[in-house]
Amino acid sequence: MNYSIILYIVGKVMMLEATCFLIPAVTSIVYGEHEGFAYLTVGVVAAIIGFLISGKKKFENVFFAREGFVMVALSWIVLSVVGAIPFVITGEIPNMIDALFETVSGFTTTGASILEDVESLSHTSLIWRSFTHWVGGMGVIVLLLAILPMAGGYNMHLMKAESPGPVVGKLVPRLRDTAKILYSIYLVMTVIEFVILVIIRMPIFDALCITFGTAGTGGFGVKGDSIGSYSYAIQVVVTIFMILFGVNFNAYFVLLGKHKKDAFKIEEVRWYFGIIFAAIVVITVNIRGYFDNIFIALNHAAFQVGSIITTTGYSTTDFDRWPQLSRNIIIFLMMCGACAGSTGGGIKVSRIVVMVKSVFQEIGYYIHPRGVKTIKMDGKVLEKPVLNSIRVFILTYIMIYVISMFLLSLNNFDFETNFTAIAATFNNIGPGLAKVGPMANFNIYSYFSKLVLTFDMLAGRLELYPMLLLFCPNIWKIGKGK
Repeated sequence: MNYSIILYIVGKVMMLEATCFLIPAVTSIVYGEHEGFAYLTVGVVAAIIGFLISGKKKFENVFFAREGFVMVALSWIVLSVVGAIPFVITGEIPNMIDALFETVSGFTTTGASILEDVESLSHTSLIWRSFTHWVGGMGVIVLLLAILPMAGGYNMHLMKAESPGPVVGKLVPRLRDTAKILYSIYLVMTVIEFVILVIIRMPIFDALCITFGTAGTGGFGVKGDSIGSYSYAIQVVVTIFMILFGVNFNAYFVLLGKHKKDAFKIEEVRWYFGIIFAAIVVITVNIRGYFDNIFIALNHAAFQVGSIITTTGYSTTDFDRWPQLSRNIIIFLMMCGACAGSTGGGIKVSRIVVMVKSVFQEIGYYIHPRGVKTIKMDGKVLEKPVLNSIRVFILTYIMIYVISMFLLSLNNFDFETNFTAIAATFNNIGPGLAKVGPMANFNIYSYFSKLVLTFDMLAGRLELYPMLLLFCPNIWKIGKGK
């Protein structure tokens, strides 16, 4: 295990987070609040510690997949713990476990909250909650890769450990340039949404927080009813951008290139929009009797479908009161998630598509035992290692889900509450159904259950394996190896 590179990356992450604390500190000055002192103090301490563990010693730049996965997992844990401390110091979330749950929910872009009255928070803490979504959306390690001059071909191990999806590749030959391109697209889309929201008369502070939440597909709002009290125009804009941020960012890169038409040929993107369209149509028809007219029903259906499939988690209405068919579709969308290579969570559309094709492939073998059946995505044959990794991922996903269900059952809540609580956290969505519905919160759970759900949020955001590797004793042995 290459401990020097691990300390280097974790230290740089702490220094990066210290810089991020300037956002709430400045907000505190603007609104004349005292909470900014806590963020500034923690930021200074984090910067000093980060510098001490990464700035003095030289590190070995050669590392492999296990170091990459451990670096990412530890970085996210440290990021979350440090980010939670100001909540405790200010007294706005006095319990560390609650503060950690809230912060992990922010960085993993989950949006699940333990707060019963979010509007009681200071502007300082509200902006920090939402900004964690933006930082975690594209990934803190991806941001580091974009700004740090780290040479060598080993950095792909970091990108693979943090970026969502079964296959992670470079957009351009240099990985650092790939990271820059991703964050440039991310930043431009963020600015566009913010400007549009301000133009249609959303308060600037609200527009900034909601944009951070939409871009990171997070879901932390500044009002108790999430997006419900804003105008229909604002809801429509947020709906559109939630769906856009759920698209594979490779498609946007292709759109900016010479072969723009190829962006519409990406199979996962076509399935993604197809699922959204079908879900909106069915839910609109199913809930039309719950609203004054079908156009209002369409607005709520489109918003909730876009919010859930992209794992953003905003809400305009209490969809827990919808008919069972619509609720079942919502649960499916929770599991499905957005596209690989987006800021969304969930299993990812690409994996769902591959698994569906695998079923038809198996059926084909029974019909034509000697036939040669291949599974293709975008016209390319998927190799067995990729198919096996997807199948193992699904199995691991189910195993963690089942174990989490048993652990949460200690609270003696009903099946629907526990099942959707895990779905909401493991898939980085936010709201579930029943006692953790869109108008409720997660404060009903014990501290132990909150830690279980916190692990689920981190495991879901980091695609399972980085968090699981931390529990393998052999991974910590000193020595090099692939």
